[in-house]
Amino acid sequence: MLVSYKWLSEYVDLAEWTPKALADKMSVTGIEVEGTETPEEGLKKIVVGEVMECVPHPNSDHLSICQVDIGEPELSQIVCGAPNVKKGIKVIVALPGARIAGNVKIKKGKMRGEVSNGMICALQELGYSDSVVPKAYAEGIYYMPMDAEIGASVFPYLEMDDTIIELSITPNRADALSMRGVAYEVAAITNQKPHFPEWTLVEDTTDWAENYLTVSVEDTEDTPTYRIRIIKDVKIGESPLWLQTRLMNEGIRPINNVVDITNYILLEYGQPLHAFDYDKLGSKEIVVRRGKLDETLVTLDGEERTVAPENLVITNGTTPVALAGVMGGLDSEITEATTTVALESALFEASLIRKTSRQFGLRSESSSRFEKGINRGTVAEAGDAAAQMMAELAGGTVVEGTVIGSKFIPENAVVTISLAKINRSLGTELTEAEVLAIMEALAFPTFVENGTFTVSVPPRRWDISIEADIIEEVARIYGYDRLPSTLPAGETVAASLTQEQRFVRQTQAVLEGSGFSEAISYALTTAEKASQFLLAPSKETQLDWPMSEERTTLRMNLITGLLDDVAYNVARKNQDIAFYEIGRVFYQQGNPLKDLPEERNHLGLVLTGSWQEKDWQTAKTAVDFYQLKGVLENYFAQISLTDVRYEPLTEVAELHPGRSAKILSGETVIGFIGQVHPTLAKTYDLGETYVAELDLKTILALPEAPLVYQSVSKFPSVSRDMALLVDDTISNQELVTIIKESAGRFLTNVHLFDVYQGERVEAGKKSMAYSLTFSNPEATLVDEEIAQWMEKVTKALTAQGVQIR
Repeated sequence: MLVSYKWLSEYVDLAEWTPKALADKMSVTGIEVEGTETPEEGLKKIVVGEVMECVPHPNSDHLSICQVDIGEPELSQIVCGAPNVKKGIKVIVALPGARIAGNVKIKKGKMRGEVSNGMICALQELGYSDSVVPKAYAEGIYYMPMDAEIGASVFPYLEMDDTIIELSITPNRADALSMRGVAYEVAAITNQKPHFPEWTLVEDTTDWAENYLTVSVEDTEDTPTYRIRIIKDVKIGESPLWLQTRLMNEGIRPINNVVDITNYILLEYGQPLHAFDYDKLGSKEIVVRRGKLDETLVTLDGEERTVAPENLVITNGTTPVALAGVMGGLDSEITEATTTVALESALFEASLIRKTSRQFGLRSESSSRFEKGINRGTVAEAGDAAAQMMAELAGGTVVEGTVIGSKFIPENAVVTISLAKINRSLGTELTEAEVLAIMEALAFPTFVENGTFTVSVPPRRWDISIEADIIEEVARIYGYDRLPSTLPAGETVAASLTQEQRFVRQTQAVLEGSGFSEAISYALTTAEKASQFLLAPSKETQLDWPMSEERTTLRMNLITGLLDDVAYNVARKNQDIAFYEIGRVFYQQGNPLKDLPEERNHLGLVLTGSWQEKDWQTAKTAVDFYQLKGVLENYFAQISLTDVRYEPLTEVAELHPGRSAKILSGETVIGFIGQVHPTLAKTYDLGETYVAELDLKTILALPEAPLVYQSVSKFPSVSRDMALLVDDTISNQELVTIIKESAGRFLTNVHLFDVYQGERVEAGKKSMAYSLTFSNPEATLVDEEIAQWMEKVTKALTAQGVQIR
């Protein structure tokens, strides 16, 4: 929320408060201030000028030579390239020596041979964003009002001498999303009462709003309040400069006088309004209802939207004319031809607006306020204020009466709390008089009897409903810095790490010793990324109120976050990446709307680029499957995890089907390893990338292998080699399992040292050569024993269709 210091000063006396002091005070009383900015800072020597003569440049087809009156005895010649420059307008002139946005200094010079003494400026040259510059001036210079004084500084006219205070509004303080809400807050912390300008609504008593429209609401829970006012005989045009500059300073683009008024009231009251062109509605009926299947609507941004039953729409009785609380329809927008305005002032159910806004990706000032809540007590007042402004600034006539589809009468919330409870909670010794003074500063009518306060909370503070809320208000207005502080009491005990903490630290040490760097990714991601690389089936757990479309769903894997990190680094020329992450994933087996997800600790790893850089004695080595597998095998050895095996994996579509495997310990799946599918890697702009993910919670629950110490054998080990001819579908793991099961207890190692496919090996077959190592720690092995074991291995392999070469 951007707050104009000048505008705020109209409601609260800030004579004794500088913008900086006020910002500091607000920050320590509950509303964080992101910063303050004065638009004119860094700019100088920028004045109002009048173009007295404008002729085409003789050596250019787009430049003009202007003679400009800047309040000096002689006219100043300025060459201007704006397409809308012409004689008889007042403009913004940067004089020689001036500083404009970007710290650019303006000097005298020549353009195509003609002298130019300065610059005629567009608003962008003064630091205004393209998004707030009126469309009429987006591609050219800005016209100043004709009553602006020639030679005077432009800053007061554009209110660039104002200070803008940027507030960071938390969801529980949505009342501060309006100037009046901020005024109440500032008045409370400065011990004042806000004073708002008085106005009187003047209606045409010879005409009645009921003659123009009927309004009906199908469900008052969806739309507790819906009101329409009619303003006739309006003349659409530019808003006065004070209104345009006020909107631009608040980050809103001026459109025309009618639309600008609705935005002004939005900022003042926090009440979203919508203005329909009455003559384009297509009927004399407004019906507020849920959308129907396959209904379509073209919104103000020119996009066709297909609405659904979960969307709330405004219709003309048959077809939608607006997405309620989000965006109006293109067919009924206010244009230069509009003469009669139907002004909507309403209250919509927050969850419906939030779902619609998220569904269509439409985030507006209106939808953000409806989502967080608005002041139910000023719905009608805000609409009346806007109608009166349209009469004053657009020459309209307000038709008598309001057409009401639904009506909600807000009531003050009543909270009772004792003085003892307040003091006990805050550790203070406040008196009844002090608490009453705080309630008076907050403008909460309060009655006290026998030490119990009965507080009446007006609708503008809909965040207050229980005792704890009152205690918080007392604490922040009294001053958090004034609350007494005490040291914690009790006995201290020596701390120690839990088993899980020790395990995580050991994991970090092993992986960092293997050359990996730790990464930390967001726990929130998109629904699509959350459902990739799953170790187990799970439902999605989505936020009702996400920060953005990229942070809607709790992650169910670590890999996608690591891939984002890798893509970020690779895009910045850091090509060789070895990352690991230890973090929580969230599995949901119940009802995502009711049940909490199960949190599980996972380990994710990712490798891409080169494992070995080229130097004078070593060739460059690209990462591959086996390097990552080797890292994991070292890790398993370090944590004493035995009986680990690998099986082909095809269920994870995001992995290369021929270069991936699930990892098991016994019969328990503990993770997977594999190459990221080339199609998916391409979406991240990555080359060959290998990943692995382990369920640390499952690994920690496995029986821990005992640590066995034994002396080095005094007797020599014996090795025997064997070559096998097998189908190319047979995996190494299958063969190793058969060998281990049949070779006897003295087999200590099975090593695959050769794999061959090609000449002299028939198609569909492969040759695999193994070295088997036997060792008896109690005696020297003899050839007869080894021959027996090798014979058993041969028979077991032959029984499975393996040929011994």
